[in-house]
Amino acid sequence: MSYRIFTEATSDLPAKFAEQLNVTVLPMGFTMEGKEYFYIPGRSDMPIETFFEKMRAGVPVTTAQVNAYTFIEAFEPLLKNGEDILYIGLSSKLSGSVQSGSSAAEELRVKYPERKIFVIDSCCASLGEGLLVYYAARKQDMAVEDLAKWVEDNKLRFIHWFTVEDLVYLKRGGRISGATAAIATILNIKPVMHVDNEGYLVAVEKVQGRKKSLRSLFDRMVKTVDTKETDTVFIGHCDSKADAEYVASLVHEAYPDMMVHIGDIGTSVGAHSGPGTIALFFIGSER
Repeated sequence: MSYRIFTEATSDLPAKFAEQLNVTVLPMGFTMEGKEYFYIPGRSDMPIETFFEKMRAGVPVTTAQVNAYTFIEAFEPLLKNGEDILYIGLSSKLSGSVQSGSSAAEELRVKYPERKIFVIDSCCASLGEGLLVYYAARKQDMAVEDLAKWVEDNKLRFIHWFTVEDLVYLKRGGRISGATAAIATILNIKPVMHVDNEGYLVAVEKVQGRKKSLRSLFDRMVKTVDTKETDTVFIGHCDSKADAEYVASLVHEAYPDMMVHIGDIGTSVGAHSGPGTIALFFIGSER
């Protein structure tokens, strides 16, 4: 039986990979200046550069999860056609999209009892989720239930390291206090963060200066990367491509056989981390 892999736009999975691997990416909504927009990597209602320009200018942004109706609308035509579903979603600790997908799946299982629908909380975010989907989609010769098990068994090996340029955006999102953001800005302190085993975004180190924070992402990769399993590395950025290219140069020099893809961190994650965010994603031994 055939099946389709789904993810949502928070995976930031580049459009070329989604097309090559027949992955359906569901749009995510955001609101700016009273107007609602939808984002899919490579096909946003608002150019990603414009989005971050507006953020830098202080324009507030709110984001929305994928609702159950959207999942039903996307899943049902395939189920009617005799296909099964594997949905790999953003960490449930960061969004309610997986819960919406689970609700839709429960309803559709009643209607299509002969079909298989798998909903997986990836415990990943942004291009870390995208990298998990990318590796999974390359294994579509597996039966859907076997691939779902592979994703569950391996998802915590997809490692995320982030740093941000300006703490004001984390402050706006309530992730740090105003006092902490002010002191860190004065001292040029940059946090280094990761996504933990539960799917939370957690700060693990504070370093002084942008260059040191970028270098720290790579240094942490060296400590845990699984060089046998990692043939592809994703590097994400929020309108900060030169910094992403610097991190990529470090990876290329140390691991010349790995493919390194630089991609945009989209509106859903970027709205909370802000312009200047850089992230490095790979398969490792542990988070």
